[in-house]
Amino acid sequence: MVTSILHRLSGIVLAGGSLILVLWLWALSQGAKRYEQVMGMLGSFPGKLILFGFTLALFFHLLNGVRHLVWDSGHGYEKQTSNQSAWLVMVLSLVLTLALWIAGYWVFEAFPGQKA
Repeated sequence: MVTSILHRLSGIVLAGGSLILVLWLWALSQGAKRYEQVMGMLGSFPGKLILFGFTLALFFHLLNGVRHLVWDSGHGYEKQTSNQSAWLVMVLSLVLTLALWIAGYWVFEAFPGQKA
């Protein structure tokens, strides 16, 4: 039941995150000054927190969608299996989100040229 609610919530977060993507693309089309303003907002602590939540929602929604595809094949309905797959989705979502952010900071050195 919890993963069902979280799946719907993550879909809402992804819809909101798409508005951030539109804002970023709009700023990119408006020139360097506007782009720097938006990147300043996204590079701030609250901005990074929002982007982290967006990333977590993206991985959760993806993995839970795969879980639903497995269910569509007729597997995984047993209570114990269902509970295990729910925990697996939640843990893997967090692990993948952390791995992506750590890799991003490691590869891009905390986004050089931007305020960290």
